Amino acid sequence: MARWLDSVPGRYLLDWEQSRFDEAVADCFGYHALQLGLPQIDALRNNRIPRRWLAVPEPLVERFEHGYRPASATPGSGERAAQRPLALVAHAAALPFAENALDLIALPHTLEFSADPHAVLREAHRVLLPEGRLVVCGLNPISLWGARQQRARLWARLGQGRSRWARPFLPEAGEFIGPRRLRDWLQLLGFEVESCRLGCYRPALQTEVWMQRWAWMERLGPRYWPFFGAAYCMVAVKRVRAMRLLGPAWKPRPVAAAPVAVAQQVGRRSGSSRRMTQALGSAQTVAPAAPQATTPSTNQTTTPSARATPAP
Repeated sequence: MARWLDSVPGRYLLDWEQSRFDEAVADCFGYHALQLGLPQIDALRNNRIPRRWLAVPEPLVERFEHGYRPASATPGSGERAAQRPLALVAHAAALPFAENALDLIALPHTLEFSADPHAVLREAHRVLLPEGRLVVCGLNPISLWGARQQRARLWARLGQGRSRWARPFLPEAGEFIGPRRLRDWLQLLGFEVESCRLGCYRPALQTEVWMQRWAWMERLGPRYWPFFGAAYCMVAVKRVRAMRLLGPAWKPRPVAAAPVAVAQQVGRRSGSSRRMTQALGSAQTVAPAAPQATTPSTNQTTTPSARATPAP
């Protein structure tokens, strides 16, 4: 991987990833930060956390024991490259940190060259604090660079290893993990993916001249074919779901009786009054009619005996 990063496409990839790391870690705060792997990139240079460490696996110790050259410092720039001291030599799946100890972890191509990337992610989840951030950079197999690498492997599998079509463009070691696959792994562990950016849309070219000629693809790639970038940078946040304790109900709450609807009361009264009216009406029909008194007519004549006699 280190030899390939010294090539033209390797430097192009390092420049893009360095810019993405600077943007991702600029607003990360805390007390402890760790970069695990790939010392050619200074992933924490734009971060303000006071304690920042660089950890590499054991095979890289002898090669870079005198310090590390950042990706932004080139030998022909005329400036002295800043040297980064080695802090830790540790296995990516067994970090010498307690649980919930780090605020930020950067993994530049660490998962791709690990024998067990699942174990590396579980270890990162263990040592991260709640709300801690994990920044991962990797190569996208579904891209122009990945297609050329798959073509080379296919020709080699068919026995055409001497053909120029069988020359691999990317490093042969390692298994490249796509952004969708990595997103599923992170969500399974309890991470929340905050952002994912893809880049490096230029074809798989070896010369600087052709790289400059295809520079226009960097402007059109995010708009027309955003998922086919050769590299990606993903930022995830460790989420821990808190519990809410419910206190015991010492005093049962009195349950108020439901009030009787007014419409029902009116209905009952109207029904009783209707029944009384019906009973009174039936009683009037059954009772006999009372005899009517007759008054004497003025045309009737009185008898002599009924005439009044005058007093003597």
